[in-house]
Amino acid sequence: MSKRPVIGVTAPDKGGAAAWFFTAIQIVIAGGNPVRIQPQSPVGIEELDALVLGGGADVEPMKYGQQQLKRTMIKKDSRSVFEWVLSLLFFPIYWLARYLQHTKISPIDHERDELEFKLLGAALAGRKPVLGICRGMQLMNVYFKGTLDQDISGYYGEQSQVSSIFPKKRILISRDSKLYRLLNTQSCNVNALHNQAIDNAGEGIRLVAREANTEIWQAIEHEEYPFVIGVQWHPEYLIQIARQRNIFRQLIIESSKVKSEL
Repeated sequence: MSKRPVIGVTAPDKGGAAAWFFTAIQIVIAGGNPVRIQPQSPVGIEELDALVLGGGADVEPMKYGQQQLKRTMIKKDSRSVFEWVLSLLFFPIYWLARYLQHTKISPIDHERDELEFKLLGAALAGRKPVLGICRGMQLMNVYFKGTLDQDISGYYGEQSQVSSIFPKKRILISRDSKLYRLLNTQSCNVNALHNQAIDNAGEGIRLVAREANTEIWQAIEHEEYPFVIGVQWHPEYLIQIARQRNIFRQLIIESSKVKSEL
């Protein structure tokens, strides 16, 4: 058996190679062993020490009591010169990878919804760490009986809605949250690739970060579990930023605790 914690990463059957690749890199850097999980190649939670619910297609609206709807410049935070150079180097790689192989092949993925709801329930029952990324955060909220806003364009008015893998969206983080301790800051810039967001928080869900210029929530934590965290942005595409790597590092630390108890 590998000494490294095994981290399951959910993905669609078609597409999602770029997200998987960069998430896997983050996990390996942090000290874990990533395993890709798809509807066509499921993995049982007993084989995992932690779970990452990845980005991709929207969660099916009927699961939170809605019908599917038809869809109708911020300041940069301070970073070291080294991080800016890395950002410039990584940006074309991220962009090309997503352009060639993005995660949202279809608007709804019923098979993936079912797989992730099952895995999330099993992970929670085993008190295993869970990280939700973008769609993953939204699915976590729906699991706990929360709801989603299917189209966030109305929040912006005359201001442009950010859609970029480059960190252009400023968020504000609650000082008494786990996320604040991980990122060691009350505000930072993140990327944004979503058109949906949390509307009503689910049972036990704490909203711990929001977009600076709107009421769009950007991160959640569950109050009853040691590490159940969701982020609306994509930290896998921010390898060059140390504080974003801390999210995966803490996931590995928490999963190592679970592994040692088995």
